[in-house]
Amino acid sequence: MQSVRTLARHADLVDRMATTQGVDLEEKMMAGLLSPGGLRDAVLACTGCAHPGACERWLDSARPGAPAPGYCRNVDLFADLKAGRHA
Repeated sequence: MQSVRTLARHADLVDRMATTQGVDLEEKMMAGLLSPGGLRDAVLACTGCAHPGACERWLDSARPGAPAPGYCRNVDLFADLKAGRHA
């Protein structure tokens, strides 16, 4: 089981990465394109990433719309949400 600290760190990474990709997760949830369970799954997928430190550094310098790093486990989710597809 993941610690609260780990989950909070990765929830922040998911939110920041989504924002960088041009996706407002709260808006997508309100539109019914992302369920609470889908968001939970995205955070849990992120916790399995071997590169959270690199991700934090990338996000610190990334410009809006920059392609997500190849190691991002949620890149397809963000692309679907950005295109208005159900995730």
